[in-house]
Amino acid sequence: MCGIIGYIGQKKATPILIQGLRHLEYRGYDSAGLAVREDGKIKCVKEVGRIDNLANKLKQSDLEGTIGIAHTRWATHGGVTQKNTHPHFSCDKKIHLVHNGIIENYKEIKNSLPGHKFVSETDSEVLAHLIEKEYKNNGNLRIAVEKALSQVRGTYGIAVIAEDEPQKIITARLGSPIVIGIGENEYFIASDTTPILPYTKKIVFLDDGEIAEITKDNIQIFNIKDEEIKKPIEKIQWDNKSTGKQGFAHYMLKEIYDQPSVFEDAIRGRIKLEEGTAILGGINMDNYQMRHIDRVIFIACGTAFHAGLVGKYIFEKLVNIPTEANIASEYRYSNPTIGENTLVFAVSQSGETIDTLAAIREAKQKGAFVRGIINVVGSTIARETDGGTYIHAGPELAVASTKAYTNMIAVMILYALQFGRLRKLTVIQGQEIIKALQNIPAQMETILKQSDKIKNISEKYKNFKNFFFLGRGLNYPVALEGSLKLKEITYIHSEAYPGGEMKHGPISLISENFPIISPITKNDLYEKMKSNLEEAKARKSPILAIATEADESIKDLADDIIYVPQTLNILEPLLNTIPLQLFAYHMAVTLGRDVDKPRNLAKSVTVE
Repeated sequence: MCGIIGYIGQKKATPILIQGLRHLEYRGYDSAGLAVREDGKIKCVKEVGRIDNLANKLKQSDLEGTIGIAHTRWATHGGVTQKNTHPHFSCDKKIHLVHNGIIENYKEIKNSLPGHKFVSETDSEVLAHLIEKEYKNNGNLRIAVEKALSQVRGTYGIAVIAEDEPQKIITARLGSPIVIGIGENEYFIASDTTPILPYTKKIVFLDDGEIAEITKDNIQIFNIKDEEIKKPIEKIQWDNKSTGKQGFAHYMLKEIYDQPSVFEDAIRGRIKLEEGTAILGGINMDNYQMRHIDRVIFIACGTAFHAGLVGKYIFEKLVNIPTEANIASEYRYSNPTIGENTLVFAVSQSGETIDTLAAIREAKQKGAFVRGIINVVGSTIARETDGGTYIHAGPELAVASTKAYTNMIAVMILYALQFGRLRKLTVIQGQEIIKALQNIPAQMETILKQSDKIKNISEKYKNFKNFFFLGRGLNYPVALEGSLKLKEITYIHSEAYPGGEMKHGPISLISENFPIISPITKNDLYEKMKSNLEEAKARKSPILAIATEADESIKDLADDIIYVPQTLNILEPLLNTIPLQLFAYHMAVTLGRDVDKPRNLAKSVTVE
């Protein structure tokens, strides 16, 4: 949510800032603006709506400056107006800043600044005025920012420029990510790596409490004690090609089609067929420690939580130890019971989810082994956990997650194999799972070939206003994820329930106007799920089934069927979810929705 891009160097800043904002569109936003220093003054241009609106407005201003900051805003305080759009500025307009996060005590700060004129309804604007006050006291922009931030309660990722310090950007973070890209006599500041990759792959990640002073020739980083520190330069492996649409109409469709290849990336080099096991060295635990783990907890939000629910089933099946999946925003406040042999997996695509980050800090405080299952290299959660595994899904730019979900599950399966083989899982059982895993990419391809058929089915259902998703066992989290995808990008109401819960209330809603979508593949709960759908059919509910290839009996029950290849029960979510992703995608396109940037949503949720 919200995005920051800043530039200082020898090139014109404006084209770089606008292009950077476009790379940040996937995060979700409702307005955008930039501030560029030119001819001794800072010139600020803002506009509500899409970045195209801002770009068109900038055609009237030929900004030549080589230093600037820009921002995409997702409203938290105040409506979607030009005044509430970033950058915000001080009373004298000599200091401009962009801010991600929330200033919890902004009203207190505002009341402590008598005589200052505020023009917006935002919490962010108070920072510009507070920095202005401190700057007048000491005349040093970095020190002024440090002193201002010491008075702040909340989270922030900021970039600041000032007219009186013409060749400098100050940036800092606490709970909201900031990365710095290092080029040749130029630097880039951003809220993630995506807008920086076209220019450099050399990155420095700021940690909480750190502040950087950047000129076109140098960067200095200071900690909370105002001590200069040296940070490692990391090289990002993602390339520009992987962040493009590659001929697809939307990022989401491209990322759905990425799944066979990125799934191979997730398991490559991590399996040992002859031993029937997986080796994930990033766990940073020896065999003795792994054998003595007596409880596993997955903590996550949204799609990652649904992956965690799959992980719960798989761990209990293969490892035979108590496992749970918790929503991070609830877990962090639950006073969880943690034993000395508890293993907590933090699951996140972005690695910046604020609730998940707070939850892992709570788990670490109480003595758990905490490991990450993360996509973004160098992200905050990746750095704050004591080990873990990257899922290698590559950049995911559509707001609605697809390929990260299946790769999270892939890594969970590998971990379950590794732990299971140290306990009761036999080599033959392990080999069977590995062989089935190796078939998954080709099976995904067969599902993707049905995209046109799924599009036609979505046309049939586009006018319904409500949907039920029903599933049992491992297909219950599949139903949850399918329902979430439909809500996210079509704005159609849908609910997901375990099949056995339908009779405990939801059945009262079922009618000919309330379709049911159900993954009902051939597994040990097939007959139970079939009975649930019979009850729905008796009440005239249209039924769309995700069924196993060659299942003829389902034709008597379902109005529409999407077939998937047969696989092991524990691997079914890897296949059964893809038709639901495609169904939601095609439905959204049919309804004219903004598929990659659905309303009100943000890719990376960095505030509570």
